[in-house]
Order: sequence, then structure tokens, then C-alpha cells
Amino acid sequence: MREEYDFSGGRKNPYVKKLKKTITINLDVATIDYFKELAESTGIPYQTLINMYLSDCAVNKKKLQMSWG
Repeated sequence: MREEYDFSGGRKNPYVKKLKKTITINLDVATIDYFKELAESTGIPYQTLINMYLSDCAVNKKKLQMSWG
């Protein structure tokens, strides 16, 4: 590796707004198990699957349908 690199002609990352942010979230064990099983059958990491599902909800502005019985 070179001792010195010249980044004077570099440019900013055009995808910076699409980067992910690390958070802490509490999920039920059954929910995690579901996504881990899905991950095994699809070959997609379970955290990526959870992100894809939540992204789909956000893009399509899905609302949670709940009723208290």
C-alpha cells in the first residue's frame, strides 16, 4: 500500500443519503426466529429481510390494522 494518497480530485459519496443507520430495537423471539428461518430459505441475511420489510411498509405507507377486543 502506498504511504501517501492524493484525494484532492475526489468527490463526495453520491449515495450518502441512502446509507443505513445502526439502532437498537427490541423484537419478540418468535419474530426473530421467523425472519431467521426465512433467511435460511432465501439466502438473504435476516437483518436485511427485516429492513426490506420495513422499507416496503414505509414506501407504501402501510398502516397497522389493530382492534382491541
